[in-house]
Amino acid sequence: MNENLTMALRQAGIQEEVKNIQQVSGGSISKAFMVDTGRASYFIKWHEEAPTDFFRQEALGLEFLAEAEALSVPYVYAWDKKFIVMEPVNGRSAFGTEEELGRGMAVLHSTKGTVFGLEEDNFIGELPQINGWEESWLPFLREKRLRPQIDLARSLGRLPESRAKRAYRLLERLDKWIPDHHQPVKLHGDLWGGNWLPGRDGQPYFIDPAVWYGDHEFELAFTYLFGGFSETVYQAYQEHKQIDSLFEERKPLYQLYYLLVHLNIFGESYGSPVDRILKKYTE
Repeated sequence: MNENLTMALRQAGIQEEVKNIQQVSGGSISKAFMVDTGRASYFIKWHEEAPTDFFRQEALGLEFLAEAEALSVPYVYAWDKKFIVMEPVNGRSAFGTEEELGRGMAVLHSTKGTVFGLEEDNFIGELPQINGWEESWLPFLREKRLRPQIDLARSLGRLPESRAKRAYRLLERLDKWIPDHHQPVKLHGDLWGGNWLPGRDGQPYFIDPAVWYGDHEFELAFTYLFGGFSETVYQAYQEHKQIDSLFEERKPLYQLYYLLVHLNIFGESYGSPVDRILKKYTE
């Protein structure tokens, strides 16, 4: 492994001698390492069987976020089929970190596009995320987000008959709850509490993106799953971007996509929350 990591540094144009390599926690998909040369440190993610373009899409996603000038992202030195070499983000939250995070999320969600989606497909976790362009929000949500995950769950045997009936019924009834007039804005795409980090002086960084242009409520709904963010973050967000009064009504429906993704990756432990949402909107 050490030879592979040294090779990754060399491919990034870094010729310094490696002094120390430490494996660190870096998610469930790739192995993660801190590599120290004495002069600098580098963060390397390695995936021996990464899907085609997996790390390329991560690098493009970080660039997409950086262009919004909302929050910092780690600098990418190089990527290839099996690895990505990045600037390490090592710091601690400080006074104002969470306010800055909330403001940065609001700035990102105020960076407007003209159509929904993205030019290329990318990944949500290790699953393909279908993109392409769509002028209207409702058909994008139905055909590029919910239906692919529902179809995948069915192919994996994770949609028993009652769940399948409700899921496909919901696809035909989305217009009852989802307005089709929302503005496409930049989304991180996988914005849960584990996908930001404090850097030096507590400055928040976005990491591990799954970017596209979508409805800001869709992403905001996801931030409430898996522990959510602090009230401080949401207060700072609302100081810069208003939340619609009907958001709470739509929130579980927007969370469904991410719960289906987790159902498809991790299995039936996510079946019950999926069923609760399907029941809520199909009875």
